[in-house]
Amino acid sequence: MRIQTGFDIAFTVQAPTPMILMLNVSQGREADLEAPETIRSDPPVPMTSYLDVYGNRCQRLTAPPGTIRFSSASVIRDSGTPDAIDWSAPQHDLAELPPETLQFLLGSRYCETDRLMGEAWGLFGHIPPGMERVREICNFANRRILFNYQNARNTRTALEGYQEGTGVCRDYAHLAITLCRCMNIPARYCTGYLGDIGVPPVPDPMDFSAWFEVYMGGRWITFDARHNVPRIGRIVMARGRDATDVAIATIFGPHALSKFEVTTYELPEATVPA
Repeated sequence: MRIQTGFDIAFTVQAPTPMILMLNVSQGREADLEAPETIRSDPPVPMTSYLDVYGNRCQRLTAPPGTIRFSSASVIRDSGTPDAIDWSAPQHDLAELPPETLQFLLGSRYCETDRLMGEAWGLFGHIPPGMERVREICNFANRRILFNYQNARNTRTALEGYQEGTGVCRDYAHLAITLCRCMNIPARYCTGYLGDIGVPPVPDPMDFSAWFEVYMGGRWITFDARHNVPRIGRIVMARGRDATDVAIATIFGPHALSKFEVTTYELPEATVPA
């Protein structure tokens, strides 16, 4: 399967403003690109690429005063199969977890494990450890939050999503991640492209999507509490503890978002001339 991805995003700043962009696909998907991914800026500015502590590819730059536009368009090959979920994967005892997974058990900016610990054990403590526990957490988050793009708020935490019962994909992910961590299941936040492939199209404007992964049976397994079914064509851009770590743009100064367009859809297979 071939998938078209891309974005066209612009910010307005009043003075020279340092920025960090996280708009590339993840390292694990770079080999699937039909051509190297390039982020263009208008006006052109120098960008320095580096990998952050989670292995996410970042671009560092200083935007000049005025409006700066970032765009990219790429084609990526995908297996065309839904998210693979091994329902027999066992939950690890804490003493067996690899050291690099332990940070994904802790509370973070949007995932207040200390505030939801009692609620989590009351809801899921009777379920045996393992994938069934994750399934029930996803079902709960899916029922608890009603998707409403108009109610999006970039400061909403997992506890607030739980209390308010409304939000967008990041709120489903934050709530499910927090409940998993409360139950001693390492869980990390993911962001990337997820088009309407293999499902009825949704009339809402396309956006980047958020989901999460849990560490079970020696590997990270994808879950999506918003859609709550395996999906086709999921393309990871970045992973971290929560939305703080994977912001598409971190801007060190006053700014305004002046344009935001995301593209992702299936393309026909390329044909080879006879």
